[in-house]
Amino acid sequence: MNKRIDTVTLWRPVGPKELKLIEKSGMRAFPPRLPEQPIFYPVLTEAYAVQIARDWNVPASGSGFVTRFEVLKDFLDRYQIEHAGSKAHREYWIPAEDLPEFNRAIVGGIKVTAAFGKDANQPTVEE
Repeated sequence: MNKRIDTVTLWRPVGPKELKLIEKSGMRAFPPRLPEQPIFYPVLTEAYAVQIARDWNVPASGSGFVTRFEVLKDFLDRYQIEHAGSKAHREYWIPAEDLPEFNRAIVGGIKVTAAFGKDANQPTVEE
């Protein structure tokens, strides 16, 4: 009998530098956080990720990308869903030191679902 694996679909808006590091992992992991980034913020809706990628990443770095991925529900159960402003802005706050374990909880690969800005038509590595 097959045991069902429960996952949660999450999204992460990223800029071009972070996307290149994700591509280097074979679209399997997010890069370590920088010292000034103590929290990793995956979001719960594609619309919220699109808003960040388009409205924040493009002005900051010229391009913004939306990634989608599945994470084991058992892993996420230890974290609360946080509201970053409005009720539509829901995200997990994963401490930077937990990111390696978060990456191991990703089921399948990380896929790019949208691109904005100057590199929007550039091909990206897909699973």
